[in-house]
Amino acid sequence: MNTFKYLCLFLLMPLGILAQNTVSGTVVDSQNMPIPGVNILIENTQRGTTTDFDGKYTIEINNGEVLVYSYLGFKTQKVSYTGQSEINVKLKPDADQLEEVVLIGYGTSTKKDLTGSVTSISQEDFTKGNIITPENLINGRVAGVTVKTSGAPGSGSEIRIRGGGSLNSNNQPLIVIDGLPLSNDIAGGRSILSSINPNDIESFSILKDASATAIYGNRASAGVIIIKTKKGTKDFQVDFNYTAGVYSLNDQVDVFSSDEFRRLISQELPDQVDQLGDANTNWQDEIYRVANSFDHNLSVRGQLFDKIPVRLSLGHLDQQGIRLTSEFERSSVSTSINPTFFDDRLRVNLNANYTRESNRFADGVEGAAILFDPTQPVRNPNSPFGGFFEYFNPATNEPLLATRNPVASLLQRTNETEVDRFYGNLNLDYRLHFLPQVRAVVNFGYDESNGSGSNELSRESINGERLDDGSFNGSFSRFTSDIKNTLFDAYLKFDDDITEDISLRGTVGYSYQEFTNKSFNTGETREAAQIDDSDVNTLPDIVLIGYIGRAFVSFKDKYIASYSIRRDGSSRFAEGNKWGTFQSAALSWNISDENFLTDSKVISNLKLRASYGETGQQEIGPRIIGLESFNTSQPTAQVIIGGVPIAAGFPVARNEDLTWETAKTYNIGLDYGFFNDRLTGSIDVYTRDTEDLFVVAPVPEGSNFTNTIEQNSGTLNTEGIEFGINAQIFDDKGDSDKFDWNVNYNFTLLNQELDELANDSDIPVGGIGGGTGGFIQLHSVGHAPNSFWVFNQIYDDNGRPIEGAYADLNGDNIINDDDRYLFRDPDADITMGFQSTMNYKNFDFSFNMRASLGNYVYNNVNSSRAQFQLLQNNAALGNVPTQVLETGFQNTSDVIRSDIYIEDASFLRMDNFQVGYTFQDVVQKNTTLRFWAGMNNVFVITDYSGLDPEVFGGIDNTIFPRPQTFLLGANFKF
Repeated sequence: MNTFKYLCLFLLMPLGILAQNTVSGTVVDSQNMPIPGVNILIENTQRGTTTDFDGKYTIEINNGEVLVYSYLGFKTQKVSYTGQSEINVKLKPDADQLEEVVLIGYGTSTKKDLTGSVTSISQEDFTKGNIITPENLINGRVAGVTVKTSGAPGSGSEIRIRGGGSLNSNNQPLIVIDGLPLSNDIAGGRSILSSINPNDIESFSILKDASATAIYGNRASAGVIIIKTKKGTKDFQVDFNYTAGVYSLNDQVDVFSSDEFRRLISQELPDQVDQLGDANTNWQDEIYRVANSFDHNLSVRGQLFDKIPVRLSLGHLDQQGIRLTSEFERSSVSTSINPTFFDDRLRVNLNANYTRESNRFADGVEGAAILFDPTQPVRNPNSPFGGFFEYFNPATNEPLLATRNPVASLLQRTNETEVDRFYGNLNLDYRLHFLPQVRAVVNFGYDESNGSGSNELSRESINGERLDDGSFNGSFSRFTSDIKNTLFDAYLKFDDDITEDISLRGTVGYSYQEFTNKSFNTGETREAAQIDDSDVNTLPDIVLIGYIGRAFVSFKDKYIASYSIRRDGSSRFAEGNKWGTFQSAALSWNISDENFLTDSKVISNLKLRASYGETGQQEIGPRIIGLESFNTSQPTAQVIIGGVPIAAGFPVARNEDLTWETAKTYNIGLDYGFFNDRLTGSIDVYTRDTEDLFVVAPVPEGSNFTNTIEQNSGTLNTEGIEFGINAQIFDDKGDSDKFDWNVNYNFTLLNQELDELANDSDIPVGGIGGGTGGFIQLHSVGHAPNSFWVFNQIYDDNGRPIEGAYADLNGDNIINDDDRYLFRDPDADITMGFQSTMNYKNFDFSFNMRASLGNYVYNNVNSSRAQFQLLQNNAALGNVPTQVLETGFQNTSDVIRSDIYIEDASFLRMDNFQVGYTFQDVVQKNTTLRFWAGMNNVFVITDYSGLDPEVFGGIDNTIFPRPQTFLLGANFKF
């Protein structure tokens, strides 16, 4: 019976199916370059294929059927089959999509299809100059994004997207490189990004609103930055870059010169004149130097065996810091292999990177350099402390209570570290044979860092431990640190035109990521041989699990709706609080596609976006706070039992009720383009409420193993407006003899305010140096986070401040902390960025500028040092900032909390400029050689009296100054 049925079905089949023909061909672009990965479907069927790396394809087809060729960035093309043996197709660029492909979480999209607030920065738009770490490539380039970097060599940056949105948690955005979310910083390293070579980066995608970031769940409330590295190409290319830089100190804290100091002492402390020396020393000059850096990068791209695209990159950076002894060195090797198999159905991307980072850290001695007597010499040949001048009793070598020689403090300490880092991923992307609209993707990621180092203080240093025989022992410690980050992602992607008008894209998947962390530290000891290296500190593994889903529905390419959901679990929290769900929804309307605008010669693009989403934050440090855990004592603090040293164990505080913060964001945006996209940009307006804030608040006595602990309590509201515009003022249209000029401007208005806190209690933060200042900032409901908490200074009739005289704000006739008020905050109300790039013939010129308005800084340098009492610095004389002449203040403790030290730190900074000339067809055709020169940190215009208005956290208690850098470079391509 079954045999008879199958025979009938066979006889009823259309004969055309048995008469399928084979057609082949090549798909190229407008420049006749082959396009790999073009989707080729037989219309109204599930049969299809894709082009290989050379743009070639083969497919079985019947007479009368229609081939549909589609590829992102190009117009879809249809060809009817009428018996041809070969069909070659040239795809035309889609003006609405070309160059608009951007990375989003677990996939890509076009700018036209985006429903969230996403900014893409490609290699051509990167900030130029002496770029040491990757994040500085986008500094000032994106509305709503700020990057703040210190002057230390290779130092990390404070990156904020829309202000961050947290109090005690990590406000840094999630960094994802080639699909791998990066792990935390390692001991001995400069930062999470310092070991990544910026020359290997092709593009950034900055995901700002919850619609774009919710796919990353409980790690996305501070935003997401997706980094794409460079890949192999079909054509053989060699690129060599060389940069040399010279760094110098741009400014100094104004203190008294040696002659001015002598006159001051004779006036203020005439009976101490005999303590003055004969030298003329500028101690700030002595702790700094003219430094240099050399950066070499070589990359080779091409195809192995004419089939496998490969890129190999080698880099070496050697950078000195302007502070004596500070150094940063990075050697990197990276490779990318991205072949395709099975007629491009299987795409393989393998990225492997190795970096050796070597550091020598230099202690912050600026405070000592400011205070040290300028009439004393740096060296004293009779000194037992390595020949450095120090304050001591010559009869006993007993150190006196005085400031230590800052030059000796630097040169007599060797704090060196090395970090070996291997990171990379293997991505397998397979288009199903039986269902070509579906791709199965598996991503394996690995990131391991091994750090080690030692910190040694010379036995000649006066800062070391003094032994019973009167000699000094210095100090020594060493450490090791190992962290691992392992990732496994698996997901399916669906992309199909359901009807002629409706398109559907979807993603469903699973993500698993595990972090391990173990370390060892000897503590301060000279008897390192007695330390057992097996006694390591192993933190509990952190495991993150996510189930993801996302869908895009497009109607006539004009109306687009998106929805994403992620079910996230984190092992940081106790049972009952481990899991959460994060969702987002968004709509967009391509207004410029409407009939009344399609023929407009002014408006080339106009799209309205609206979104809502929820994201989380679970970064509360390296440990699992919700579980029972114990710490062990340091090897130097062991308990002796029966003559055997045993490490003591003690319980760690825990909070089983703690869970992640949740940020709820509403965003409305408008993308625009005018005059055939000669003028493009976007406007976004948003509001975000971060609930269940991580705050460190008191707990009842005896209820835990601490007096304060991390808790969920409070709400922070963030509101902002972002505006960006890019203008192609002059366009050379590919003619190198014409003038080309592009400018970019972005504007951000940001406001943050605390709506709730634990029991409506204020939380003091912002510790300061000097006297008994304690805290100078406060988290308080109704105010911005970290607002300055100060006394209201009273002035005399001549406008001079009266020392210790403050306004009695509560009217109780007593001046105490109840009279302190909240005055300004460190975060800017407005930030702006401006970039300009010009090209004429073989010349190019570019510069970057940034402005910040409404940011304030507490000048702790002056508040803790600019008082006459410090001229007698315990057992010695001491210098003070010249600001003391403006105030006449005597005692630090009486003035340190005055609002006189809250200064407007608004600024306009030119970050860099660069001018270059390119020689064409050097050595051979299509070979170029470009020479360029430039400067970093060109100038800063500000009313702030300190060294630099960009200060981490808003408290300036001396900084590692940002140097001014002169640069020369060369780039050779063939």
